[in-house]
Amino acid sequence: MFDFSLLKRVFQFAAPYKKKFYISITLAIVLAVITPIRPFLIQKTVNVYIQHSLADLLLQITFWQILLIIIETILRFYFTFITAWLGQTVVKDMRVKVYNKILGLNLSQFDKTPIGTLTTRTINDIETINDIFAEGLIPILADLLSIVAILFSMFWISWKLTLICLIPFPILIIATYYFKESVNKSFHRVRNAVASLNAFVQEHITGMQIVQAFAAEDREFEKFKNINKEHRNANIKAIFAYSIFFPVVEIILALSLGLLVWFGAHQALGLPENEGKEIVGVVIGFMLLLNMLFRPLRVIADKFNVLQMGMVASERVFKVLDNEDFIPPSAADAYAPTGHIKGKVQFDHVSFAYVEENYVLKNISFIINPGETFALVGHTGSGKTSIISLLNRLYHIQKGTIRIDDVNIENYQLDALRSKIGVVLQDVFLFSGSVMDNVTLRNPEITKEQVIEAAKLIGMHDFIMQLPGGYDYNVMERGATLSMGQRQLLSFIRTLLYDPSILILDEATSSIDTESEQLIQKAIDTLIAGRTSIVIAHRLSTIRKADKILVLDKGEIKELGSHDELLAQQGYYYKLHQMQFEKQQKVA
Repeated sequence: MFDFSLLKRVFQFAAPYKKKFYISITLAIVLAVITPIRPFLIQKTVNVYIQHSLADLLLQITFWQILLIIIETILRFYFTFITAWLGQTVVKDMRVKVYNKILGLNLSQFDKTPIGTLTTRTINDIETINDIFAEGLIPILADLLSIVAILFSMFWISWKLTLICLIPFPILIIATYYFKESVNKSFHRVRNAVASLNAFVQEHITGMQIVQAFAAEDREFEKFKNINKEHRNANIKAIFAYSIFFPVVEIILALSLGLLVWFGAHQALGLPENEGKEIVGVVIGFMLLLNMLFRPLRVIADKFNVLQMGMVASERVFKVLDNEDFIPPSAADAYAPTGHIKGKVQFDHVSFAYVEENYVLKNISFIINPGETFALVGHTGSGKTSIISLLNRLYHIQKGTIRIDDVNIENYQLDALRSKIGVVLQDVFLFSGSVMDNVTLRNPEITKEQVIEAAKLIGMHDFIMQLPGGYDYNVMERGATLSMGQRQLLSFIRTLLYDPSILILDEATSSIDTESEQLIQKAIDTLIAGRTSIVIAHRLSTIRKADKILVLDKGEIKELGSHDELLAQQGYYYKLHQMQFEKQQKVA
């Protein structure tokens, strides 16, 4: 069933350009009106001016026909251009809105939605919506108006001849129906195959290092070939339908022309000579009208399918726009502190689950006072990273409250909240671009002098200056041309530049060698001075100086205290410490 409510939503994006839309509709009507005029003029030319040798009038009517062709060509060009312009403009606006929505989605959506699928929605599906304007609804309306105008002209000239010519049309209607259904199913398969291809290629190019490291190239290549084969088969089925339908249309046109000539000749034989001659002009005019009639009929079924695929694509796009799992915009009166904040952090009976009721944090409560260094320790999967993700409002909590400076983080303006929190993650992501772009994130307020000062503090300035182009050096996608340690150090520069009040170090030194770790340790000490710092570390030796250490296991708090206090208790933390100490002794 065709969803008109969905079509209405699509056309809401064209509302700012309604003047262009109305012009395109007006042009469709004008073209439909003037299309049958040329065959009528040719009929008159043959029956009146040629047969009666009226040379002067023949030149005049020829001039008017040429002028009409020029006018029709100009109008058709403008109609095609304006509908395509309208489609591309709507696509541009819609793509901006979709991308803006994706930017605001909660991270849980990216955890369960393949990147390639979102890429398809943002690029391929939205591009398909362009066809609703360029090749879909408006061109279909223009074609239907042309068909009505041509049929009206044919009945007006000779209703008997028109009915004779329309005898094969039931065959065309049946063929059009089956063609539409066949191609529609094929296009659905094509769209699904395109989404699968995008998701597969995106994922495997990103994870190419793993594919090659485990010699899985052949297996993954076979998977790709199967997905690609499905894409090919879907397209071939559509091509097969086209290959049958268009010859059938040509055959039906030939039958109509044959019936036209037969009936016209049969009628001429029964008329006086002077009346019989007029049949010649009528038959020629009808031939032109039939060709004009079949021109839109050849493609109208295809255009209906294009329109339907545009509707399918729009449905997928609107699913992204209607996604309720997004970060709500900050209220007009949301708290937006300027300058540094104190940095008091409080978790009050917080429980959180990524999926339904499978809680990864269970009734977590603690307080970090301003300026304290607070460490989170525990086995992998204990909930350490989840805690810092919630502090940044990357996910919604199901139960409890998180406060910063005694203000619920839900009441903060989101940009203001995140600007006060600096994060150095274990897995550093660098964008394709220069060192300068990556450490400033293209913030025009950060000067090059500030970047150099921060780089010197970290101890990276000399290394950066040795790179080709220095701070303009392109690190490539994901920082492929730099080592893990170098990427980590760049992330420290990035954090320093944004001068946060609360600092989060998530395994910040885990990927750095001993020399690099010593290099940045002094910078870290300088960075955390006077700031509230939350440190996640597997190596307990790096958090001995922490004011408090929170020990987590399976999302629950096991212990809380200083390093010495927890060792004295000889509990969970003590066992972790002993295990690491014994492991280090064995390695030594």
